[in-house]
Amino acid sequence: MEATGDEFMKYRSPLVSRYASKEMAYNFSDRKKFTTWRKLWIYLAKAEKALGLPITDAQVSEMESHAEDIDFAMAAEEERKLRHDVMAHVHTFAHCCPTAASIIHLGATSCYVGDNTDLIVLRDGFDILMPKLARVIDRLASFAEKYASLPTLGFTHYQPAQLTTVGKRACLWLQDLTMDMRNLQRAREDLRFRGVKGTTGTQASFLQLFQGDHDKVEELDRMVTEMAGFKKSYLVTGQTYSRKVDIDSLLVLASLGATVHKICTDIRLLANLKEIEEPFEKEQIGSSAMPYKRNPMRSERCCSLARHLMALVSDPLQTASVQWLERTLDDSANADIILSTLQNITEGLVVYPKVIERHIRHELPFMATENIIMAMVKAGGNRQDCHEKIRVLSQQAAAVVKQEGGDNDLLARVQADPYFAPILGQLDALLDPKTFIGRAPQQVTRFLSEEVHPLLQPYKSKMDVKIELEL
Repeated sequence: MEATGDEFMKYRSPLVSRYASKEMAYNFSDRKKFTTWRKLWIYLAKAEKALGLPITDAQVSEMESHAEDIDFAMAAEEERKLRHDVMAHVHTFAHCCPTAASIIHLGATSCYVGDNTDLIVLRDGFDILMPKLARVIDRLASFAEKYASLPTLGFTHYQPAQLTTVGKRACLWLQDLTMDMRNLQRAREDLRFRGVKGTTGTQASFLQLFQGDHDKVEELDRMVTEMAGFKKSYLVTGQTYSRKVDIDSLLVLASLGATVHKICTDIRLLANLKEIEEPFEKEQIGSSAMPYKRNPMRSERCCSLARHLMALVSDPLQTASVQWLERTLDDSANADIILSTLQNITEGLVVYPKVIERHIRHELPFMATENIIMAMVKAGGNRQDCHEKIRVLSQQAAAVVKQEGGDNDLLARVQADPYFAPILGQLDALLDPKTFIGRAPQQVTRFLSEEVHPLLQPYKSKMDVKIELEL
């Protein structure tokens, strides 16, 4: 994002200056906030007029014509004098709408614009995030499909375990992301509008405006809610909407952060093994001192931002817990760049099958010992004798690897031992990596077909956006 010279003289949050997309930065901007306030005042005036209050077309038209031209300097000066942000903007709006001045904010409390705007911003933020997450899932699904059958070492406790496939591992990442997508969708759909509720949520001021007509007060709430693009408003509120709404919203974002942190940590571990690399630009420098380095900096960035996102969730928990009665004033706080970066990573992940194959060859003889024992038993051998033979040879091979730094020579030791002569012709088949991956390829196919592709269907029209990161 561009910055003027003056901006470099004060602190700028890197979460905005470096890591926020333009649309998300605007979503939380002062311009979005205060133009939304004005739109809410217009919705309120329109609904009040339609329900019989003495508001004219000219007043509404005047407000609509000045919805965007905010004099921020005047608003700041008004707030300095009044020490009240909402009234400062009421006065600023009234200054350019003299005809409508008397009916702006009629019957409303500060939270009418403040809280309803926060809910609009939350809703619009989810609408920005979900297509981004869909694109990440789409790119990773293509990756999983491409490598569905490529055997690779599985790891438990970061120690070599039974084989899996590169695509199956990607499906573990995908499964968490699909859960996050459903969480985001649910949180977005659960959002309601605060609506038109008055100072302590009783709607008393509006009941007075409409001379005790409860039906008109309810219709006013419904009309403004609809104009703001919400299906429902909360039936009961204090002065604010329940701060548990903020908890619910941030919890799903923190959960998404945990998923991305896990995925990008896996990529960093695999990069160390040289099995997978994230995209690396032609002129990108990995280290000022070590020219050969190709650091997984995109994945590191995702992890650090995800860690920050996960840590934020304690704040709304505290805020919600101390909302005394109808409210206190101690509730007066970036996930999209994580998804943009992860999309960039998944669009350019590079797999090195030969390195993966070498790692498999290094460990597979140990994993194949049970297969060798079974083959010997079928050839007439004694299971316990064979187990002891394999145990001794395995320890000898392990000593070569661990103490001498050599390659795993268990297969050569088996081939050289006359005891195993009956099955020497079967060794290649017994050591074929594809016989160790179980149903991983079939699981990938079914998972993508039944879980991933249906989830992406609503976002098909937004799939073509490519991400170019500024490093």
